[in-house]
Amino acid sequence: MRIIENIDAYVGQPCVATIGFFDGVHKGHRCLIDQVCNVAADKGLESVLITFREHPLKVLYPQKTPFLLTTAEEKSNLLAETGADNAAVLDFTRRLSEMDARSFMKNILKEKLNVRILVIGYDHRFGHDRNCGFADYVRFGKEMGIDVINAEALEIDGGVVSSSAIRSLLLNGDASGASSMLGYDYFIEGTVVGGFQNGRKIGFPTANVAVASSDKLIPANGVYAVRADVDGERYNGMLNIGMRPTFANGSNRSIEVFLFDFSGNIYSEHIRIEFFRRIRDEKKFACIEELKMQLEADEHECRTLMRMQ
Repeated sequence: MRIIENIDAYVGQPCVATIGFFDGVHKGHRCLIDQVCNVAADKGLESVLITFREHPLKVLYPQKTPFLLTTAEEKSNLLAETGADNAAVLDFTRRLSEMDARSFMKNILKEKLNVRILVIGYDHRFGHDRNCGFADYVRFGKEMGIDVINAEALEIDGGVVSSSAIRSLLLNGDASGASSMLGYDYFIEGTVVGGFQNGRKIGFPTANVAVASSDKLIPANGVYAVRADVDGERYNGMLNIGMRPTFANGSNRSIEVFLFDFSGNIYSEHIRIEFFRRIRDEKKFACIEELKMQLEADEHECRTLMRMQ
């Protein structure tokens, strides 16, 4: 996939395009992108995914900006797997946000990107006048030689797949539900940092993880069965997100992962963690021995889950 960072310097071939932020590059996005690629192949044109460097709400209403499923780099890597020819990455600025739909189609889609066919997501609207809808885009397109197609939505278990639905699932701890919509297990990336070493004292040495991006969504507090990639190796494990209430180590939320069948020093190493399933809430125990017994049960449950998949 070619990444188009500067559309002013881009001289593109006639193309089929779609527009979206594509947070998470989930199954719904992939369904839309497949439709774009199929139309492009049928017409002998290139395919272009038009996306934005920043979430639009970060520019328009910063206080309403959601935590993101993917960083810019993660999203770029996932889009590269879709088979589309190009991704045009636009800066979402105040100036761009004030452009009406007709002007965006003419100045950006037609004149900058040479779009001949535009595939619109089932609920997607663009332009300053967001009261415009699909019929308006069709009319504007006819004026400037762009055919506009309405894409089919993807539903799973009666619900439309969307980034906001996936965020809601993760914030409620439903990692497996999120995986079914994403098409892969949700993941975070970061660096292993020092901690209080409480787990080591009771036979469960954990790696404390500092997530690389402050914009990244962290799932609900609790204990999860996970997979982790670190130092070129992959491990199953269990992970706790929360406040460590049994140890009363302060009010900072932490992410701690216990890697199965691992021994070694991975401080300062990069780590990627995939969430498979949440097995329980975080809980304050009456004593350390009670916590240790629960961790042994958690490990057994997580190992069993990983063997069954």
